[in-house]
Amino acid sequence: MSERRNSIVSGFAGKKILVVGDVMLDLYIQGEVERISPEAPVPVVRIAAETSVPGGAANVANNISSLGGRPILAGVIGSDPAGRRLKALLKERKIDGRAVVAAPGRPTVTKSRVVAGHQQVVRIDRESSGDTGPELRKDLLRAIRKIPGKIDGIILEDYAKGIVDQDLIDRLIVFARDRGCFLVVDPNGRRRFTYRGARLISPNQKEAIELAGLGDEVLPAKLGRALLRKWGTESVLITLGEEGMCLFERGKKLFRIPTVAREVFDVSGAGDTVIGTIALSLASGADLREASRIANCAAGVVVGKLGTATLTTDELQTALNWK
Repeated sequence: MSERRNSIVSGFAGKKILVVGDVMLDLYIQGEVERISPEAPVPVVRIAAETSVPGGAANVANNISSLGGRPILAGVIGSDPAGRRLKALLKERKIDGRAVVAAPGRPTVTKSRVVAGHQQVVRIDRESSGDTGPELRKDLLRAIRKIPGKIDGIILEDYAKGIVDQDLIDRLIVFARDRGCFLVVDPNGRRRFTYRGARLISPNQKEAIELAGLGDEVLPAKLGRALLRKWGTESVLITLGEEGMCLFERGKKLFRIPTVAREVFDVSGAGDTVIGTIALSLASGADLREASRIANCAAGVVVGKLGTATLTTDELQTALNWK
């Protein structure tokens, strides 16, 4: 079995995955706390370093690039210093940003995290609360349609920052069908969309509860079946944190996948790793159960790292062989 999974991971190389969704810049301000402020009962963080990495849909693309795939990112940034920094980061990480649209007057979504030691002290978000509007979405779709050549798979990443609406989802499903590839979706729990025609929807447990609308005490098995009916999609994968994952496929029994994480330092971006690894696995010939197992191992690696992290194929294959 490990030989089969390693073969799938080896097949990631060169797979062309289009990632569409909310693009962000993640900024980490790292330092140490040595005293409490005399002005207010808050820690004083002495800054030692600042780092920035792609976030949101850009982190999904970054995971795909780190695993040997060829990501193409489609989304919206601002015509601002954060947007220019993000474009530079995409280039450094070999992420094709040809379908990233710059919108004058709209800020690049930026999440700034102040970290003392291994503890996050505060997060500061800079973003526009408004919808992007139909004209900007038309520009985005126009850029997507111009992407040349074969696409092996499409990921839709919804962080509820104004990019995704039902019309965009419907057009992406048609686009995927026309290009002969699959669409997988990482949804947002606050958004009530339908995804009929998508290959897989992958909410976390909190999002699944919100989207199913059955109350907080519902068991994952009932949640999954309810979401299959609600969305009319082929499959639903619910990530359950330390309890692993549950895969629901139409006409098949529930498939449970226990967690493989040995240490958990930071869950930031773990869902991005899951959806990116699933897309690469499906593009490499895996079935949904194989893809979910491989993605579970990938998530087990990245939660052992601090910050918005990625992993390599060597790390993933080591984790698969260890398991």
